[in-house]
Amino acid sequence: MSPEFVGFIGIGSLLVLFLIGMPVAFAMTLVGLLGFALLSDIESAQAILAQDIFETFSSYPLSVIPMFILMGAFAFASGISNRLYTTSYKWMGSFQGGLTIATVMACSGFAAICGSTAATAATMGRIALPEMRKYGYDDKLATGTVAGAGTLGILIPPSTILIIYGILTEQSIGKLFVAGIIPGLLLTLSFVITVIVLCMRNPELGPPGPATSWNEKFRSLSGIYETILLFILTIGGLFSGWFSPTQAGAIGAAGALLIGLIRRQLTIKQIYDAGREGLLTGCMVLFIITGATVFGHFMVITNIPFTLADWVGELMIPPTIAIGIFIMIYFVGGFFMDSMALILVTLPIFYPVIQRFDFDPIWFGVIVVLVAEMGVITPPVGVNVFVIKGIAPDIPLETIFKGILPFLFSLFIVTGLIVLFPQIATFLPGLISY
Repeated sequence: MSPEFVGFIGIGSLLVLFLIGMPVAFAMTLVGLLGFALLSDIESAQAILAQDIFETFSSYPLSVIPMFILMGAFAFASGISNRLYTTSYKWMGSFQGGLTIATVMACSGFAAICGSTAATAATMGRIALPEMRKYGYDDKLATGTVAGAGTLGILIPPSTILIIYGILTEQSIGKLFVAGIIPGLLLTLSFVITVIVLCMRNPELGPPGPATSWNEKFRSLSGIYETILLFILTIGGLFSGWFSPTQAGAIGAAGALLIGLIRRQLTIKQIYDAGREGLLTGCMVLFIITGATVFGHFMVITNIPFTLADWVGELMIPPTIAIGIFIMIYFVGGFFMDSMALILVTLPIFYPVIQRFDFDPIWFGVIVVLVAEMGVITPPVGVNVFVIKGIAPDIPLETIFKGILPFLFSLFIVTGLIVLFPQIATFLPGLISY
């Protein structure tokens, strides 16, 4: 059998393992190990496996992942997410559809200190859904807003997906973080406009909540100072070159912990639980990266990435058509695979093609994250949808999936704008000298 044929068998086997429920990390490791052994020998495959495990778990650059995950865990335990929603609610809750707008704004703020789409959706869902249902908001709009706005967690920095993309493609994590700021704000605005349009067309979807005085509004602003401080401290430090990504994550985690202690909202048990959650999630991501590394070595010796790059190069298609093809592959793939798994599997194959077309890798990273956001809200494996289902078990899945459709449309529009105007993603990174 040719190496390419073995590679395609490996990709097919990997998809089957995903579909039957094998954990992503173990599936990629198993297929990568067996495929490498088949094309080389078992001793070489075992050596590659041992090397990849050691290098992943001893890698200093990868330590940025558990640091930012821990920052999000401490931020939630410290009550920052509740104060963000309260502030947004005081300012926007009295308008038509105001609670959903407040939810989008709060998700955007929490995304700036979290880095996970599921964590953002779960955190804000527990806070916002009871309020929206209390004031008679339509279930489709309420659940769709939380699931859709939760996707901001992997675009607005810090972003776990951008960290992984930067490590796999050897790009600056600082530049990737900064590249996500303007697209993240643009997507937030797009979601807000989506809510306004929906409620203008049908006011019954989001009836206005109780009015608040200007005194209450301004007093509530104290609830966002902590988020702004943490964001400036971490991302601002990265932008200015004061910190490395790992240092920024560690400082952010320490800052979130300190805020909770100063406010006396963290008990010993909460600190332990937050640390345990951050450790488990961080280890899970590192195991997934290990599996992706093993699978990537298998892909290299199959020659599939280089054959594909040569083939696409010979097609002489315009770059815009090529990027459109990649977006559709990621979009359709998101129907059947977890977004992180999809990115880890496809990057070793697609990245040589990206280099052949001379696309800006920072810009392409933002595109990949936007398409990954679509994957977390599309059936049948939309993670955010199942997170919301867990929070509101009485709401049918069909209702939640219907609710995310307008926000999926917004994602397509923002993705199209960034494809047509790459400067949206590349302007701020161009200001960084490292």
